[in-house]
Amino acid sequence: MRSLNLTRADAAARSKLLSVESYEVEVDLTDGRGEPGSDRFRSRTVVRFSCNRPGAETFIDLRSAVIRSAVLNGRELFPAGEANNYDDEVGLTLPDLQSDNELVVDAELTYTTTGEGLHRMVDPADGEVYLYSQFETADAKRVFACFDQPDLKARYTLTVTAPENWVVVTNTAAEQSPAGGGVVHHFAPTEIMSTYLVALIAGPYHVVEDSYRDEHGTIPLRLLCRASLAEHLDADRLFAETKEGFGFYHREFGLPYAFGKYDQIFVPEFNAGAMENSGAVTFLEDYVFRSRVTGYRYERRNETLLHEMAHMWFGNLVTMRWWDDLWLNESFATFASVLAQVDATQYTDAWTTFANVEKSWAYRQDQLPSTHPVAADMTDLETVEANFDGITYAKGASVLKQLVAYVGREPFLTGLRAYFTEHAFGNAQFDDLLSALEKSSGRDLSGWADQWLRTTGINPISVEVGHSDSAITELAVIQGPAAPGAGELRTHRLGVGLYSRNDSGELVRTARAELDIHGERTVVADLAGQPVPDLILPNDDDLTYCSVRLDDRSVATVLDSLEDISDSLARTLCWSALWEMTREARLPARRFVEVVSRAAPREPHIGVVQRVLTQAQTALARYADPDWAAATGWKTFSHAMLEAARAAEPGSDHQLAFLTALCACPIGADQCRALETLLDAGADEAGLPGLVVDTDLRWTALTALVAAGAEDSERIDAELAADDTAGGARRAATARAARPTVGAKEEAEQLLLATGADAPSNAIVRATLLGIDLPGHEHLLSGLCERYLEDVTALWAARPGDLAQTVAEGIFPSWAVDNQTVARFESVIADETKPAALRRIIAEQTADMTRALAARTVDTAESD
Repeated sequence: MRSLNLTRADAAARSKLLSVESYEVEVDLTDGRGEPGSDRFRSRTVVRFSCNRPGAETFIDLRSAVIRSAVLNGRELFPAGEANNYDDEVGLTLPDLQSDNELVVDAELTYTTTGEGLHRMVDPADGEVYLYSQFETADAKRVFACFDQPDLKARYTLTVTAPENWVVVTNTAAEQSPAGGGVVHHFAPTEIMSTYLVALIAGPYHVVEDSYRDEHGTIPLRLLCRASLAEHLDADRLFAETKEGFGFYHREFGLPYAFGKYDQIFVPEFNAGAMENSGAVTFLEDYVFRSRVTGYRYERRNETLLHEMAHMWFGNLVTMRWWDDLWLNESFATFASVLAQVDATQYTDAWTTFANVEKSWAYRQDQLPSTHPVAADMTDLETVEANFDGITYAKGASVLKQLVAYVGREPFLTGLRAYFTEHAFGNAQFDDLLSALEKSSGRDLSGWADQWLRTTGINPISVEVGHSDSAITELAVIQGPAAPGAGELRTHRLGVGLYSRNDSGELVRTARAELDIHGERTVVADLAGQPVPDLILPNDDDLTYCSVRLDDRSVATVLDSLEDISDSLARTLCWSALWEMTREARLPARRFVEVVSRAAPREPHIGVVQRVLTQAQTALARYADPDWAAATGWKTFSHAMLEAARAAEPGSDHQLAFLTALCACPIGADQCRALETLLDAGADEAGLPGLVVDTDLRWTALTALVAAGAEDSERIDAELAADDTAGGARRAATARAARPTVGAKEEAEQLLLATGADAPSNAIVRATLLGIDLPGHEHLLSGLCERYLEDVTALWAARPGDLAQTVAEGIFPSWAVDNQTVARFESVIADETKPAALRRIIAEQTADMTRALAARTVDTAESD
C-alpha cells in the first residue's frame, strides 16, 4: 500500500507512466474580506499531464487537505452523496487515465508552525502575519495537489489572493489587481522545474531593490525581511555579495542565470539555513544580525548565500532524477560556494574555514554507526530525510575537492559546463557528470567513483621518516584502511609539507611535494635530502579527505607551539589533528583544553577561534575526567576566557568571542560579578572597554547568570519586556530552560512535548533545547533521562517529522556518560518495533557516548 513515505520504486513507476505539462495553482490567503485567514487556506490546482498507457491508474499527492471537489477529465471523482475516499496517507487516486488529462482539485489546507509546507508566524512586535513555504523534500503537497517528486518537472503558474498590504513572492514576477478588499497577484509562468523548488512567501515584508548587470543582461534583485527587522537589514553588503556571486558563477559555469529575477527572503522560524527555491531563495532570518556579530558569522552567511546561488545551476537548472543524488546536489553547492568565496569575495581563506567546520562535521558523521556511502541508496523519502547529514554535505564536498585536485580545476569546470549545457531544464544522474568529466580530463574515473562514493570511512594518513645527520633519507606516506581493521584503501592526490622555525621563531613551510598515493605505503622521493623539520604535515593544503595522524615529533611541536605556525590553513589542519586525537582517545582532553586556552588568544582567524573554543567546552563536558573538570577544568577555562576577553583589542571580534565562550561555561563568583557589572554598569566598568552591550549580548550574559543561579525568572521577564520581539521570545525560552532547578527542567520538558493548540513553534522548541543540557546541570536531569524513551515515543506519534527528530536528538541524555546508559540504549537500537529514524538518532548519540567513555578513561589516567 502506498503511503506518505514515497518509495523510489513507486516514484519510478509513476515517472515512467506520466509526463507533466503544467500546473495552474490558485491560492487564497484571505478570509474572504481581504484579511489574513486563520488556520486554513484555499488552494485550487489545475494540472495537465499525459499518460503513455491509457486506462492506467496512478495517484497524485495531497496532504492535510479537505477536498471540496476533484474533477478528472470532466468527471467528479467524489460525486455528491458519495463518500470522499481521499486518504491523507496515500494521496488521491486517479483512475482510468487518458492520453491527455486535466485534473482540477479544489481544497482547503492547513498552515503549519513546524517549518514545513506553508508556515505561518505572527510577529509579537506588531501582530503582523508572515507566511513562507518549505517544500523540500516533498512538502509541496501541503499547498497544492501535485506529483511530488523531482523528475516530474513542469511549468507552474501561480495566482495568489492576499491582504492589501502584503507582499507576495513566488518564483516569477507578478501583475496585481484588486479583489474584494484584497489583491490578486498574477504570476508569470515559471521555467520547467521540480515541485520542491516552487515557492510562496507572503506578508507585510520589508523590500529593498537593486539589480545585477553584465554582458548577459539584467537580473532584478530584491531583499526581504519582516518589517520589525528592517532596521537591521544590511542591504548594501548583501547586494554586493550577491553580485560577486553572479559574476563568479557566470564566468565559471558558462551559462547565465536562467530564472529571471532573484529574490532573497529572510523568513522567521526556519528549520534550516536556507532553501534554494528558483528565483526566491529563503534564508533563516537569524542572518539579519540585530546585534553585533563576529566576522565569522558574516563569512558563514556569505557561504550560505553562495551555496544557494550555486543551486540555481546545480539542482534547479539540472536536477537529480531521484534523491540518490541528493549528495551531489548539496556537496556541489557546498564546494562551489567555498570556491567562489576564495576567488570572488573578501573571504579568501575560506578553505581554512572549510577545513575547520565542514571537515569536522564530516569526520564525526563518518565515524557513526549511521554512516553511509556518499552516493547512498535512497529507497524512500524517510531515508532521504535521514541523510541530510555530514556525509551528504561535508564529506561529499571534501570528495569533490579531492576530485578537482585529481583531474585539475580547468578540466573540472570544462566538464561541468558541458554537463549544464546538455541537461539544462532536465534531470540527470551522477554518471552523466562523471562522463562529462572523463571527456574533459582524459581520466578514467570509474575506479575513482567506486573508491570514494560507494564506500564509507576515513583513511588515516601518517608518515614514516628515516633520517641521518639531520637530513631525511626517506619519507613515506602510510595509508590505513577506511574502517578499523578493514575498509577501502583509496587513491589520494595530496600534499606533504615540511615546516621548520625561521629566525623569527615562526613555523614556516620549507618544502612541499604533491603526489598521488596508492595502497598502504608510498615513498615521497622529492623530499629525500631535506633537513629534518619540526613538523611534517600530511595532507598539506587539505586536498584530500583523510584523518591526519602526526608523527611524535610533530605532535610535540603542535602541542607546544601550534600558534607559531604561520600559515592559516596549515595551522587549522593541526588544530583539527589535535581535536581528532582527543575524540579518538589518543590525547587526554585536558591537554587539548590547555592548548586552546594558551593558543586561541593568538589565533588570528576568528572562525577558528570560535570553533576551537566550542570544541574545548565539548572536551570538558564530555571527554574529560568529570571530577577533574568540575574541580579544576571549568574553573581554569572560564578564568582564561574572561582574561582573554579583557586582554583582547577593545571592540574586537576576539573580545566578543571570548566573552561569549565564557557565557557558555559554568561560572563562578568572579565571572558572575563581571557579567552583572556588564549588564548593570556597562562594559568599561566590567573591564571590557569597547565591547558593545547590545540586545543579544545582554541575553547571552543574562542566560549565563541564570544558569549559575545568580538571576531568576523576574529578571528574564524584565529583559523580555525590553525586547518584546520574536528574537526576544526565543532568547527568553532559552533562559527559562537554563534555570538551575529540577522544576525548570521539567517545565521545559513539558513545553517540548506539548501538542495541539498548546504546541510551541519550531523556533521556540529549538530555543528551549539550548537551555536544558548545560554544563554543571547534569544532576538536575536524571528524571528527564529516565523519561526519555517515553517522551520521544509520544512526541513521535503526535508531531512526527523534523520537529520530533530535533527534540529526540536535543534531549537525549548525553550528559549521563556511563556504561549503564549505553547498555540501556543499545537494547532500544536493536528493537525494530521502534521507528527507524528514531533508532538512528539513538544509535548516533549512543556512539558518541561510547566515544566519550573511552576519552574519559584516557583523561582520568592523567589524574593518577
